[in-house]
Amino acid sequence: MIILGIDPGSRITGYGVIAQDGRQWRYLDSGCIRMNTEQALPDRVKTIFAGVSEIIRRWQPTDASVEQVFLAKNADSALKLGQARGAALAALVSNDVKVAEYTARQIKLSVVGTGAAEKAQVQHMVMRLLNLEQSPQADAADALAAAICHAHAGSNMSRMAITGLRRGRGR
Repeated sequence: MIILGIDPGSRITGYGVIAQDGRQWRYLDSGCIRMNTEQALPDRVKTIFAGVSEIIRRWQPTDASVEQVFLAKNADSALKLGQARGAALAALVSNDVKVAEYTARQIKLSVVGTGAAEKAQVQHMVMRLLNLEQSPQADAADALAAAICHAHAGSNMSRMAITGLRRGRGR
């Protein structure tokens, strides 16, 4: 399974691609889609859509993990972030990639062990979990963490199915 993680932003959208084989993960790619902040928002949305679409064409992910919107400091920031997420989601669903969404807290908890982890802690754990020689840029690390979170979630569901934990108490 190839998982694409997305950390959406109206100025920088991070992405990370990992391959999952059972409980093993392998780093494939990561980086940032950078917008020209002098451009109008519709042009930035187009850049995100095109960038995510290109990553999908290159890596052919089966699943994607996108960070959910958190409460921004002001309404304008929240709207811009929502539009950035929308562009990424539109690229994913138009290319038939299964999408899962996780809160920043869920992602941090899955990767670091605490939902209140700092960005540096996330970067460090992503580096360790994927055996990287150097730490990825913060937005790319967040996207890789989203992909790892989804891999964890999928592994947990598989283990539940294997051990029968999925069945109700009445069975």
